[in-house]
Amino acid sequence: MRRRTPLLVSACAWLFFGACLLAAEPAVDLTVATDRGDATYAVDTPVKFVVTAKQAGQAADIDVVCTIDKDGMPPSDAKTLKLTNGTGTVEGTLGEPGFLKCRVTYGSGAKPAAAAVAVAAIDPLKIPPSLPVPEDFDAFWAQQKIRLADVPVKPILEPVKSPKGIECFHAEIPCVPPRPTTGYFARPAGAAPKSLPAILMVQRAGVFQTKPDDPIGVANKFHALVLDMNAHGLPNKPEAFKEVAGTLGDYAALGREDREQSYFLGMYLRLLRGLDFLCAQPEWDGKTLIVRGGSQGGGQAIAAAGLDSRVSFIAANVPAMCDHSGCVIGRASGWPGLVPTGEDGKPDPKVLQVARYFDGMNLVTRAKGEAIFDVGFLDPHCRPTSVYAAYNNWPGTKRIVDRPQAGHRFAPDFGDATIAEHIARMQAGGGP
Repeated sequence: MRRRTPLLVSACAWLFFGACLLAAEPAVDLTVATDRGDATYAVDTPVKFVVTAKQAGQAADIDVVCTIDKDGMPPSDAKTLKLTNGTGTVEGTLGEPGFLKCRVTYGSGAKPAAAAVAVAAIDPLKIPPSLPVPEDFDAFWAQQKIRLADVPVKPILEPVKSPKGIECFHAEIPCVPPRPTTGYFARPAGAAPKSLPAILMVQRAGVFQTKPDDPIGVANKFHALVLDMNAHGLPNKPEAFKEVAGTLGDYAALGREDREQSYFLGMYLRLLRGLDFLCAQPEWDGKTLIVRGGSQGGGQAIAAAGLDSRVSFIAANVPAMCDHSGCVIGRASGWPGLVPTGEDGKPDPKVLQVARYFDGMNLVTRAKGEAIFDVGFLDPHCRPTSVYAAYNNWPGTKRIVDRPQAGHRFAPDFGDATIAEHIARMQAGGGP
């Protein structure tokens, strides 16, 4: 045993030395980009994805795996690319309007040592709806509005601390069950009747409380009536909030097999009640009604415009809840991926049918106002295909901001300049 000790020590030393070498190996800096700055191409046009790799600041001649697919949907095409002087090019095409994604990885295992993604838009303005609007779409929502109209708009306003020139209140407005519309309402103090635009702020996904600072700031910035609405109608009292919030869990899936029980039915009716409240304010100018939000809030902004013809403008930042039926034609749907698919890849027929009544792609077809959207090509949650499916269905004046290198970029100030322009035009006597 004693004679073997030096061998064991030597072996351990070599293992330690080798581990140190591996640990000291510089990380690989991997990038991939389209060969066009705007990353936009026509159908069937070859898209060149340019891959570069550096290690310790020097070009790295390594092997990488490039996987190309349709906005994250199967099938995918994977191939190994050998980089020369730290660079290489892989090509792909798409035979339909949509988005072509290229993911590049270096290293083996479930978690690669380096990864990068680029996405190309393929005739995005030609992306069609995955399914038509249901035939009884308008009848369904007309019946829901009758239910809402039977509940009087009798708000409870509790003043909260606010800066000079602005009044702010916690608002609770009765709505159809299960919960009221809640949030913070801010307004310029002493405004004349029929002098102010109105803005409804709607929130991203998650379960959290709203705060008065946001509507106070927006009311001051745009000299407007502002309601910052809680998406779930939750109370602004800590104990009561915790009690209700704890029951929501994966709220997006609640009731998804029945359109009368869908969680989004209550959410959208609370939206309409929030608009009713704003329009009932004596200071409202009677024509300028804006809804703004990002992600889930972007989807809510779309729903508000589609369900209430008084909405004159929306700003939808990376909107969710669009193209729920995309899976029918092998296309990427937006958050929350409402429709499950079976082992055979086919969507659940009951959930699919229900989802169509709450799909931004369908709701936009009824909008009467103007809109600005934005989209991140790399967004893994609100897929660009789904955003364009809704945008292309918007019937009126619209604009979309493409962000080829952005992911799920939630920007609370998105649309500020366009909102200001809309308000100025409306106050000057123009219209949407």
